Amino acid sequence: MKTLKFIIAALVFFTTTTYTHAQVSVNVNIGTPPAWGPVGYANIDYYYLPDIECYYDIRLSQFIYFGNGRWIHSRYLPVRYRNYDLYHGYKVVLNDYHGRTPYVYFKNHKAKYYKGYKGRPQQTIGYRNYDKHDNGRGNKHDNRHWDNHNSNHGHKKH
Repeated sequence: MKTLKFIIAALVFFTTTTYTHAQVSVNVNIGTPPAWGPVGYANIDYYYLPDIECYYDIRLSQFIYFGNGRWIHSRYLPVRYRNYDLYHGYKVVLNDYHGRTPYVYFKNHKAKYYKGYKGRPQQTIGYRNYDKHDNGRGNKHDNRHWDNHNSNHGHKKH
């Protein structure tokens, strides 16, 4: 009887430990800024890329763009932007929005951050590794730039 209790206790412990470990490993990469992102920001959920009128969801590592009459979520940029350079394109840091649908403010973002918009100069997180990556459609490197347009949050801009 003692042996059976020991086996059950060991099985419960092993299952609990394995489950806990799986939970930690699943959540570790959520919210990591891409290499093409701008330096100096924390607790940001989205970038707006004015040159291509799309959003980037940092938490889910997905682009959000309008196509076929709806907002599309994808790990890759649409084919029409396959040559867009994420490292050098300007990224507006949406530090005032933390919901799930930043595109509800698209008309405002499009008007305020028009195509060709350049705010303060940005330094890319992974710029020194830029030549090692194939920018293509945003699928081989992870980059971000930030526009701290609403508040400083104590971060130094580059």
